[in-house]
Amino acid sequence: MVRSVPGPAATKTYRCPGCVQEIRPGVPHVVAWPADVRGDLTDRRHWHPGCWRAREQRRPAIERSRSAPRHG
Repeated sequence: MVRSVPGPAATKTYRCPGCVQEIRPGVPHVVAWPADVRGDLTDRRHWHPGCWRAREQRRPAIERSRSAPRHG
């Protein structure tokens, strides 16, 4: 399931799983969650619209600390 959240309805800060950047309050975005009934509220993910559209082309995001070496 996917739902668009307009800017005025976005009241919290979320982390986009596509780009690993923050989605700040007031920024329109997309909420997606599993379509089956097994999921719950913790399965919802908030995405930037562009990240959601490009999700099939993205490689998995790698989170690194600032001091971690950059190999490949």
